[in-house]
Order: sequence, then structure tokens, then C-alpha cells
Amino acid sequence: MQTNLSESFSQDPNAEIVEGILRRCVHCGFCNATCPTYQLTGDELDGPRGRIYQMKQFFEGSPANAEMLKHLDRCLSCRSCETTCPSGVDYSHLFEIGRAAIEAELPRPAIDRIKRWLLTRFINSGWLFGLILKCGRLVSALLPASLSNAIPVRRTSVARPTSQHARRVLILSGCVQSVLSPNTNAAAVAVLDRFGITAVEIEARHCCGAVGLHTSQVEQGRQQARNLIDLWWPHIESGVEAVVITATGCGLTVSDYQALFLDDPEYCVKAKKVSQLTQDFSQLVSKELLEKEFSAKAAKRVAFHTPCTMQHGLGLTGIVESILTSVGYHLCRVDDAHLCCGSAGTYSLLEPVMSSKLRRNKQLALCVDAPEVIATANIGCQMQIANGSNIPVVHWVELLNEAIDIDQITN
Repeated sequence: MQTNLSESFSQDPNAEIVEGILRRCVHCGFCNATCPTYQLTGDELDGPRGRIYQMKQFFEGSPANAEMLKHLDRCLSCRSCETTCPSGVDYSHLFEIGRAAIEAELPRPAIDRIKRWLLTRFINSGWLFGLILKCGRLVSALLPASLSNAIPVRRTSVARPTSQHARRVLILSGCVQSVLSPNTNAAAVAVLDRFGITAVEIEARHCCGAVGLHTSQVEQGRQQARNLIDLWWPHIESGVEAVVITATGCGLTVSDYQALFLDDPEYCVKAKKVSQLTQDFSQLVSKELLEKEFSAKAAKRVAFHTPCTMQHGLGLTGIVESILTSVGYHLCRVDDAHLCCGSAGTYSLLEPVMSSKLRRNKQLALCVDAPEVIATANIGCQMQIANGSNIPVVHWVELLNEAIDIDQITN
């Protein structure tokens, strides 16, 4: 694609990056075929090609306008277009630069900025978030279905082991997963214990920075990332094997710390080390399973939803399905597995109409082969798909924990 950046943007530190990304795009439109929002609206401006065109216009001197920002806000940042693109266009990087530049020229209305500020503070509040959840459960019978369906069902707690091992890994508790689905990390810690690994989990809830980054509050997100790096650093220096993350949305953010802090002399080295150590839980489990032998006892039919952050962001496909199959589960067919469920971090709260349509489509796609349970690998997807679902939705690590017993595993 030919480019002619405006004189003003040519002075921007990101100008060379933007020009390089734009030049890779050949306007083939393959990306639209796998874009969830384009599939819903059929509007060219709601697809990657149209959004690239809008950003290109801005970079070349067209003034920012509300219509431009509306179509960018509708983007899920699912990266499905990147997986599809034959030219290797780094759409997500272009999108981050473009939206930030457009917002700098055309600030959001005050009510929108306040909404985003309150949303991030609420999600990161810890005690307040937990209190609202408890109150919601108490009065759920009195709430309209649109609210009561979104409240996760309380489930029997998974016991956490207390034994210590020579091998250690860090595990992220996260800001909402520990409240909405505490069994996820509890099951992960139990599985690691069976493999002879101690999981070191910082007890206080700490956001990886994703929420701030999703809501255009970049400096807040960067500061939360710095806080997390500081908390982890003593353990990293003492020799933990890995930073293991059970939520793929958080995992993608942490794996990008190196890029996030390239221009920060104080944190660039630490951020690079954290990114290098970061693994999705499935990556560690798949390696450990190769070195163990056990009898599988699970027999449930499972439909697995691969989060966008896992398949398009981290590039991990088929790994969880292989693990679940190896311990005896029957994996059900899922239609349009590449499409987003509509959660996308804070998207479900900021774009509820589009999100609800995507959720319904995903629920139908997951149920075509009559599963007994639906599993996924990200807390946002888990809550999104469970909303109104008649089939239980869990993190896949809970299924793994149920399938293997300590006396089944041998070296």
C-alpha cells in the first residue's frame, strides 16, 4: 500500500513503524472473512481493512472524527485478522498507535472518560469487586435475567496443597479471576503439586495492566505492570523456573512486557526477563505430561473454546485439546472456533450490544455436538460464555485436576 504520511505525523516517534505496517497491507480483504464484527454488521468500516483505511486517512492528514473512533472502538482486538493475513500485517500494533493518536487529537467526551476510569478502578478494586459479587449472589433472584445470568454460580472449593518442593514457579492471581473463579488457580496449584512443583502466588490481587491498556489508560496499565514486576522480581532473582499464567488474556499482556517497556531504562531489562519466563499453563502442563505416566479416568464430553488471546495472540492451538484428550475427555466439535466470544477484556461492558450478539453465536457454536461441559482458558471468556448458558462453563485446568489423582502419577 502506498503511503504519504502528513508532515505533522511524520515527526511522530511511531511514524516509521506505522509506515512499515501500512506498506505490508495489499487490501486483499481476507481479514474481513474472519473478522467477528464484520461478520455481524457487514460494514466495511467494521472490518480490519476498513479500519486500516480509516487510520491511514488520519495518518495522512485527515482530521479525526467521532465516526472514525466509533468503528475503532468496535474492534475486539482479537487478532483473528493477523492469523488470516497472508502479508503479515501487524494490525494490533497499528491499531494501538492509531487509536491513541486519534484520541489525542479528538479527546473522548467527559462522560466516556469517566466511565472508563470508573470501570478500571472497580475491576481493580479487589474488596469492592468482591463485595458487589457477594451482594449480587444474595439478591440474584430479584434481579432481571440480564444481570442474574452474569453472576457466576458459587462452586465447591478446590483444596490447595500445602507441601513444598524444590522446583518453583510464579503464578499470577490476577484482579478478577481470584474473585470470579477462585477454583482456577486452586486447581492449577494442585496439578503443579502433583508434578512436584510449588506455585508461588502473590496473595494480594494485582492486575497485569491489561484493563488500563484496553481502556486507553496506558500509563495506568504500565504502572500496574511495574508494580507486578517489582513484586515478582525477588522470586525471579531467587531462581523460579517460570511465570505461569492461567488466564490467556493476562498471559498475552505479560508476554508483551518487553515491548511495553522498551523505552523505559529502569524496567526494560526486568520486563524482558519476565516476558522470557512467561508461559501459559498449558505449555508447562504439556511438557510435564510427557515425562509422567498415569491412567486416565475422565469420560465427559467437552467443548473447548480457544480464547482469541490464546490462538491469535499467543499462537497456541490444539495444545489444551491434546491435554484433555490424553486424560480421557472426549472433545466435541465446535463451529467457527476462530471467532471471538465477545468478551475481549472490557469490550463486553463498553460495547454490550455487539458483545451479546457474539456471545449468543459462540454459545450456539459450542453446543452443536452436545457437550456435557464447556471449557476455556481465560476468565473473561469463561464468564461471557457462562452468561445464560444451560451447560456448565469452567476453566480447563479444573477438568484436568478432576481427571488425575496423585496416586496415578509416576515418574
